[in-house]
Amino acid sequence: MHHSHQIIYAIKHVAFEDLGSLEDIFYAHGYRVRYFDAGVDSLETALNYEGLTVILGGPIGVNDSASYPFLKHELALLKLRLIHNKPTLGICLGAQLMAKALGADVYAGQHKEIGWGPLEVIGHNNILSPLADIPVLHWHGDTFDLPTRAKLLASSKYYPHQAFQIGQSLALQFHLEIDTYYIEQWLIGHHHELFHHKINIDQVREESEKYGDLLKAAAKQVITQYLQQIHYQSL
Repeated sequence: MHHSHQIIYAIKHVAFEDLGSLEDIFYAHGYRVRYFDAGVDSLETALNYEGLTVILGGPIGVNDSASYPFLKHELALLKLRLIHNKPTLGICLGAQLMAKALGADVYAGQHKEIGWGPLEVIGHNNILSPLADIPVLHWHGDTFDLPTRAKLLASSKYYPHQAFQIGQSLALQFHLEIDTYYIEQWLIGHHHELFHHKINIDQVREESEKYGDLLKAAAKQVITQYLQQIHYQSL
């Protein structure tokens, strides 16, 4: 399978929130991956890229740009990227940044959502249909309004906007990418938040072991289909 763009760029906001299980899927399709560290690296190369750029999660919020000025730059570049319909996959913070760049409001949800839980996949011909009957990993406190012209793909109990698609881009508020072999790094890295919200760490750990492989298999289906969609659109 030959692609015009053999590299996938991924923007990380915190070291352990990487591409996870998606990295192997990209390799299997003949792509290489190059990471950029937000706040350290210039993000221009990644956000001006014609091929697929993935924007990953992190514990900061979209509206924290007073404390984290690089977010303003990231948002400005992302806004141009989406105007030009360059393929972009946003996960968690990445999805919130996409919503914000598309002019939608991002704000605190009524309830912190951390742990494994179901998704309601909306409608037919939905790229997320492999996720219809399995729990996914949620790890966020913010939510967003649905951007204009975006197609809503999924909801959860407390968060009506869990995923959307617009042009060649896909935004996922939940964690599709988690490789549960590394869940301990998440539990260590988010220690403060977990204790503050009295999250049962053992439960997250046990459910990660229980559902990790199911989510990985579904993620493979979703991402393979997404790669086909953007490949056909860019031919």
